[in-house]
Parts: sequence; C-alpha cells; structure tokens
Amino acid sequence: MATFLYRVGRLAFRRRWYVALVWAAVLAAVGLGALKAPGAVDEEFSMPGIESQKAFDLMEERFPGATADGATARVVFIAPGGEKVTAAGNKQAIEQAVGELGDGTQVASAVDPFQARTISKDGSTAFATVTYKVGANDLTDASRTHLEHAIDQARDSGLTVEAGGTALAEEGGPGGMAEVIGVAIAAVVLLITFGSLAAAGLPLLTAVIGVGVSMATILALSSALGLSTTTGTLAMMLGLAVGIDYALFVVSRYREERAKGRTPQEATGLAVGTAGSAVVFAGLTVVIALAGLAVVGIPMLTKMGLAAAGAVVLAVLIALTLVPAFLGFWPNAVLTRKARKSGRIEEGTEANGGTRWARFVLRRPLPVLLLGVVGLGALALPATDLQLGMPGDEAKPTSTTERRAYDALAEGFGPGFNGPLTIVVDGKGAADPEAAADTIAKEIGATKGVVSVSPARFNAAGDTAVFSVVPSTAPTDEKTKGLVTTIRGERPGIESDSGATYEVTGTTALNIDISEKVQAALVPYLVVVVGLAIVLLLVVFRSLLVPLKAALGFLLSVLASLGAVVVVFQQGHGAELLGVEQTGPIMSLMPIFLVGIVFGLAMDYEVFLVSRMREAYVHGETPDKAVTSGFRHSARVVVAAALIMIAVFAGFIGESDSMIKMIGFGLASAVLFDAFVVRMAIVPAVLALLGDKAWWLPKWLDRILPRVDVEGEALSRRPETEPGPRSAPDLEPART
Repeated sequence: MATFLYRVGRLAFRRRWYVALVWAAVLAAVGLGALKAPGAVDEEFSMPGIESQKAFDLMEERFPGATADGATARVVFIAPGGEKVTAAGNKQAIEQAVGELGDGTQVASAVDPFQARTISKDGSTAFATVTYKVGANDLTDASRTHLEHAIDQARDSGLTVEAGGTALAEEGGPGGMAEVIGVAIAAVVLLITFGSLAAAGLPLLTAVIGVGVSMATILALSSALGLSTTTGTLAMMLGLAVGIDYALFVVSRYREERAKGRTPQEATGLAVGTAGSAVVFAGLTVVIALAGLAVVGIPMLTKMGLAAAGAVVLAVLIALTLVPAFLGFWPNAVLTRKARKSGRIEEGTEANGGTRWARFVLRRPLPVLLLGVVGLGALALPATDLQLGMPGDEAKPTSTTERRAYDALAEGFGPGFNGPLTIVVDGKGAADPEAAADTIAKEIGATKGVVSVSPARFNAAGDTAVFSVVPSTAPTDEKTKGLVTTIRGERPGIESDSGATYEVTGTTALNIDISEKVQAALVPYLVVVVGLAIVLLLVVFRSLLVPLKAALGFLLSVLASLGAVVVVFQQGHGAELLGVEQTGPIMSLMPIFLVGIVFGLAMDYEVFLVSRMREAYVHGETPDKAVTSGFRHSARVVVAAALIMIAVFAGFIGESDSMIKMIGFGLASAVLFDAFVVRMAIVPAVLALLGDKAWWLPKWLDRILPRVDVEGEALSRRPETEPGPRSAPDLEPART
C-alpha cells in the first residue's frame, strides 16, 4: 500500500493542475446538482419493531389523515394571583386571543378552552390548542409573528400567557456559531503547531472543500434517497473534523521529510506513502463505526451514519490527492519561517515535548498506568446509574416560554398532563367494539398511577378506538415508565375480558420504547464495531495485544465520558456552571452518538501515534526507543488534532438547548480522556511494560493476515537517490 500511495502522491504533485481541476469540477457538478434537486424531505421519525410504532402505524391505517404532521401550538393562560380564568374580564380576553389565533392564514383550527373544557380544577389555568395546516418547517415567518402578536395582546390584558409546541421551533439547527468558533480555534492551534499561515490554512481549506462536496452531494441525493434535512448534520461535523486531522498528518510528515533533505516531490510521495497509509486505515475505522449505526435499527440514524461515512471517505481521498497537489503549488510555503528565511532545512532530531513526556512515562510506566486506569474507572462509575430518556420542554431553560408553559400546565393540571399515554384499541375481533373499548378504558383507568382517562374516539368504520390516559407522574419519571410496563403487562387479562386488543403509544411511551431499544442495541453495536476494528488493527500493526489495548482503552474513555455526563446532566453536580437549569434522563441516542463518533476519532489517534512507533520498531529500534520516536514525530500533531476537536465540541456547550450542551460536553470530555489519558499516557505505559511482546503475533495468524505496508518499509528499501540536507537553491518550487 505504501508504494502505491507513494506513486499517487508523486503523481498528484506533478499533475497538480489536473488534480485541482478535477476536484473543482466535482464540486461544481455536485453543487449544480444540489441547486437543481428537489428540496429535502421532512423525514418522520420511525422506530420499527417497537410497540409504540406499531400502534402509531395502526392509527395511520385506521384513522387516515388524523396523524398528519401539522404544526401545533399550545397557548397557556394563567389568571393573575387569586383570580380565575372564568372571571368575566379574563374570559373575554382569552376568547379574543383565541379568535385572533384562529385568524392566521396557515391555521387549521384554534380550540376555545371554554368549549373544550381545558380549564384546571382550581380555575387558575386554561389552554387553547392551535393546529396548523402545514408542518413546523413550512410555517412562514408571518405565521410565527402572528402567533407571537396574539400572545402579546393577551398579556396586555393582565394574563400570564406562555406557549409551547412544534410551531415555536426555530428553523435550522443550533451550533452554527459554535462551528465558526471551533474553526477559528482550529486555525489558531494549527498556526501555533506549524508556525506557518500556509501550513495552518491548507488543512482548513481542504477540509472545507471536502465538506462542501459531501454536503452538496447529500443535498443533490436527498429527494432520490429520502434523506431529511438533518441527515447531513453528522456528516458536516465529522467531515470537518477528520478532514482537518488527515490533512494535518500528511502536511506534518511532508515537513518532516523535507527536514531530512528530500526534494519537494519526493517528500510529498513519502508523506502520502507513510502518513497517507495511516490515513486510509484511520478512515476505515471511522467508516466502520458510522456504518455500524445500522445495527441500532433506526432508519434515520442509519442514513445519518452512512452519509457521514461518505463524508469521511471524501476526506481520505482529498488527503491523498488534493493535499499533495496543493503542496505542489506551494512546496515551501508550508515550511517554518526560519527554514524559508535561512534557505536551509535541518532535520529535527532533537528532543521535544513529546520525547520528554515519553521518557517520563517509560521511567515509571506502572504508576502512570494505574493512575490513568483508576482515574478513568472512577469517572466511569456513575455510568452504572445511567437513565435514558427523551427530555422535552422540561429540559429547556426557564427563560423560554416553552419551559414556562410546561411548568404552568404541570402545576395546573398535574405533572402527568404533559405526557399522556395514547391507547389504540383494535376491536375488529370483538363482537361489540364499543363495549370492548369501554371495558379496556375502565380497567386501565383503575390502574394505580392513572389520574384520568378520556372518552374513546372511534374511526369511521367503528372498529378502532383511541383514548388518552393521564399518568400521575411526569413524562420522564421512572414511575411513569413503570406505569407503561404495568398497563402492557395487564394486557392478557384485559384483552380476554374485552375480546379486543390494544397497544400503548404516545410521545411518552415512544420515548420509553426508544430508550429501551437503544440500550439493548448498545452492546451489539459495540461488539460489531470494536470487533471489526480489532481485525483491521491486527492487519495494520501485525500485533495481537496492541489492537486489544486500543479497544479496551477506548471503552474506558467512553465509559468515563458517560459517567461525567451522568454526574452533570443527570445528578446535577456542577450543572449550574454550564448553565443547565434542569437535570434528568440522558438523551436516548447520546450513548450511540458518543460511541460512534469518539470511536472513530480515538482510532485515528491510535493509528497515527502507534503506527510511527511500529515504523521505528520495524526499522530496528528497541521497543522503548520506538515509543520515544513515535512521540517525537507524532505527539505534537496528535495533541493539535485533539485540541481542535475539543474546541469544536466544547463550543456547543455554550448553546441554550440542554441537549446540545449534553452532546458537546460528552464529546469534548471523551476526546479529552481518550487523547490525553489513554493514547498519551496509558498506551506508552502498556507498551513499555510489554516490551517486545507488544508486537508479538502468533505465526498461524501472521500467515493468515494480509500484508499491507503501512510503515513504508518498502519505501525505505528504495535506492537512496536523494542528496544530503538541502541548501537555498533547493527551496525553489519544484517544476514539472
């Protein structure tokens, strides 16, 4: 592989104009396709194989159009202290507000609380439901402004008015400013690392080009492949992350080869042949982690994973072709200012920070190993208390009207009012469907933990009924989960009494089912992804213990980051420092996202750092010296790459949404633990303790595994045609 990539690098260097024009043509083609393609669809979230989804599908079949995804707004009216909403003045103000709410051009209906009897028992609170003809993403600014204007008018009458619902959701996703800040920090880190504006800008430029190609491709194929507007979110984030990383390692190796006296073209070929080989295998581990999201069984998550995997593949291709082409355009601009001014490039063999740290760990490997493992293990302990859920408006800051509306409804109507259960009764097999639905409603209503049951609503055929059940506890309360389990557990007896079947759905039940399915899928996902990655790393390192050590270290860092998330966002320790106002269950998809993204990045750091150690060992250095050599050459760029990722992810902690904070905090913590504790401390400590055994591979396995030259051993056997250290004339740009 190294020889093939060496030729690719030299070819891209020589034919840089052709390579640049090809990528420009690709970007233009997919960009034009994105402009001409139909708009992305608003994909409905689905989770095949769970009861809530089956019940929802049955409702769509038996109640055509009733489950249409039109935006809604629930406007809550609270009377001034001591008064009731039924008082003449308050009632008139509410009726006027409802009339105003119903006048919107996109409004389908606005239900008067006095007609619908949606008034709390103490008379202090009432709410009106506004339903729109279109989904939340299709609401115009005029419709949202009209809603806000009607709410402000009602507030002017002295009422406290708050609103929740999908109609208030902002278009687009959060994090735009966080990404800008992350890129800015990445530029600073790269500038400090390389000491050259060109060397810092080249990885950013190629990463942005890669993200542009991948995002335009996703938009162009969105309608044909049924991709939603959210599918590209993960692709953009990871495409930018690995795009910077991969270009960073190629440029760093290029500078190293120039310091050895290579000509620009030869240095480019060697950089792509060695660092490029590591890039290929690092990219494959990320692709495995992302494609493995299909194991979870959530169509939307599968599409997001495959789209992000495509973005990673593009990042690898750009690192192998466009980066060497740009090095051909500016062969000396990426060098240090000292090298450009003095006209000499000296080989950097002196000790640096990475060398000094490696020697520190090699002198005391056991204490470093124990400290790292015990520290991460202690952080991982809270993960045993992990509770998954899908927090809604209750997790938003109290500064938002959605959160205040949620609290007002919970106070006026009870904590379970915000998360009613929906019971779907299939009476096709019953002699009397209405009597069967009535029997089921009465028996469920008698279950402990149920506050009220609404009247059943039948479909046109009269064979299917739907009614709501209000729990006594909040949607994210563990007692509510127990109630859902109880109602489902009582099903055999209730169905035999009624002669009809029923299923439980609704947002609360759906969130509970999703959490259980994701939790059950987490272990199979880890087995598939980590297992495939171990096989891949066996091929890369030709060692049995190094891949196992890499996988175990990753599990340790992920569990530690999950424990940190539980401590802050579930238990509330230090939550106020991050601006988290409400603690509760951890978002159901958080562990899967964390495992998938961090696994890819962790294996990146493993491959780039340990491959240099393997390269030194293969070329004859002792195990300890090989560790030191690996750190001298790679520690600086691995640290830079990790700092960039931490900066990008930590930027999301500043967002107001609690879920975005959680994702940003979890990812930043995981990269911090994995890069600086596992890869920079535990890995060299383990290698120091193992010595030559670290690179041991059974002979039978050695014969089975395919041989790929990642270390560039074949390149080192090439006849030496390069002269010694370069002088001033050699700093002139190479000519084709």
